Amino acid sequence: MAGDGFISDLQPSMKKKTSWILLDCTGEGTILDIDKYTIMNRVEIHARDLRIIDPLLSYPSAILGRERAIILNLEHIKAIITAEEVLLRDPLEDNVIPIVEELRRRLPFAYTIPQALRNGREHSSEEPDVEAREDESPFEFRALEVALEAICSFLDARTTELETATYPALDELTSKINSHNLDRVRKLKTAMTKLTARVQKVRDELEQLLDDDDDMADLYLSRKLVGVSSHISGSGLLNSFPDSPTIGSRISKASKASVALATVHGHEHDIEELEMLLEAYFIQIDGTLTKLTTLREYIDDTDDYINIQLDNHRNQLIQLDLFLTTGTICLAIYGMVTSIMGMNIPYSWNNDHAYVFKWVVIITGLICASIYVLIISYARYKGLVGS
Repeated sequence: MAGDGFISDLQPSMKKKTSWILLDCTGEGTILDIDKYTIMNRVEIHARDLRIIDPLLSYPSAILGRERAIILNLEHIKAIITAEEVLLRDPLEDNVIPIVEELRRRLPFAYTIPQALRNGREHSSEEPDVEAREDESPFEFRALEVALEAICSFLDARTTELETATYPALDELTSKINSHNLDRVRKLKTAMTKLTARVQKVRDELEQLLDDDDDMADLYLSRKLVGVSSHISGSGLLNSFPDSPTIGSRISKASKASVALATVHGHEHDIEELEMLLEAYFIQIDGTLTKLTTLREYIDDTDDYINIQLDNHRNQLIQLDLFLTTGTICLAIYGMVTSIMGMNIPYSWNNDHAYVFKWVVIITGLICASIYVLIISYARYKGLVGS
């Protein structure tokens, strides 16, 4: 039947696979071509969360904490972070490749588990060694820091490029106003407006996250993992990909140590570590927004200066038009008088009547010149023309 053909054509599109890269606690990556249902089952998120990081849908920048995952949508960085792994979308794109390399470099960390944890003494007074203190950040925070650093650096680099192109263009437009320079500045101003909106979205998301302690507490995935049974961080969620039998064991070893450190150092309501992390990148992105604001003010000042120049030219044209109009009126009067008198006064150059017409022409010219001078003087007296 025709309906069966339609359903068979629809099913492959519903199960369309997407390229992801899986990075575990050891920093090793695996390229995966999987559909959205496999992702949803693996990290236990809803379909609406997966739509947030869909590049075909224009969702704003977002950092959302779920029960066992962090949904990250920052420009070209679209990732799902858990307490044990990072799933990064479209890893072969040019802007995403440096992030993958940075995650591989910074996700693994050397640590020394305190003796108290090895002996099972939870209330021991023994402090972790220096190496453990330096690397006590949970796995999800290290991955989040890489993403925030990458997006802030990316936007700051775009801002620097825009500044490098805009300031010379504005200076050139100030010195020479023409259609080419105006069109060039118009395109740069449009690019600046778009970039400002992108930076503003990231800044607003960080500010909103910093203002809500509960939202920041939701990002402590390792702390949540401590409160549940140990089998959750074992093979239950790690067997979603039967093609990668060694991934589960590698993740399990590294994540257990990370969870153990989170148990010792993290209190249930302590969000100071994440708050300091977010504040650092909020200050950086706010500085980028300040650069764009300064650039916009410089563009606005240039627009004002150009408008003043154009107004000055317009005033000069108006003055020229006034001079020409006044001269035209005076010449019209002169022509009218000489025409009337020329028809009624004999003016043969060979008799005495010629002298009468000459005086008419001379007197009329003097009167018209006087009218012209009076009109221009009155206009200057009233400030209609410049001195």
